[in-house]
Amino acid sequence: MSSINMRGTTICCVRRENEVTVAGDGQVTLGDTVMKHGARKVRKIRDGNILIGFAGSTADAMCLFEMFEAKLDEHGGNLTRAAVGLAKQWRTDKYLKQLEAMMIVADTERTLIISGNGDVLEPDEGVASIGSGGPYVKSAATALLRHSEHSARDIAEYAMQIAAETCIYTNTSFTIESLEKTS
Repeated sequence: MSSINMRGTTICCVRRENEVTVAGDGQVTLGDTVMKHGARKVRKIRDGNILIGFAGSTADAMCLFEMFEAKLDEHGGNLTRAAVGLAKQWRTDKYLKQLEAMMIVADTERTLIISGNGDVLEPDEGVASIGSGGPYVKSAATALLRHSEHSARDIAEYAMQIAAETCIYTNTSFTIESLEKTS
């Protein structure tokens, strides 16, 4: 039995000053066929205090989303501890190791990339990306962050547009969510 190559996600997180934004495209592909144009891969959770974006298999992403929320409950809403707890469980559990997905999670303080290899990575600069269009969107967002005065939301949207023009697995049906730190 041959495996089906599933692709078709670009997720970008941009942090500037008091704002953090996560943007994702809506394209879902199965092999070389576009199956859906308007999937929602970016969400606000925890009463709108945490942003989350997924790349990978839809069922796997939904499973990880539910597990991450449970880890947030377990760790009193602490983003870092919940991310480390999820990554540890994901890496060591026989079933979970088979999941093919990645996540970006962000609150007003930090941005983290979580993978099934046990990685919990905080980017050096204010940009993180995952998915098939990740390298394209990260390059565009980093350049805009360094060389413009645009808001985090505008940078994320412009970078996603550039990725959609470059990556065949990225479309222009974006979901964009932002948080602002008060005081």
